[in-house]
Amino acid sequence: MTISVRLNDKDTELIKAYADMNNISLSDLIRNAVLEKIEDEYDLECYYKALEEYKKNPKTYTMDEVKKELGL
Repeated sequence: MTISVRLNDKDTELIKAYADMNNISLSDLIRNAVLEKIEDEYDLECYYKALEEYKKNPKTYTMDEVKKELGL
């Protein structure tokens, strides 16, 4: 799939310079940046859900308890 993005000249120069500095293609740079943004937002959503669950039931476990429960 091909996706077009409109950029002004200043943004284009900055993005190209960054890609060149890191020796990666523009496609790889943009794909990686978008996927990283999605992953970050997903991680943040998971964090908020876990925090809400913890607030409802603030039970914690020691590392030894976790190892025992998992049979490690």
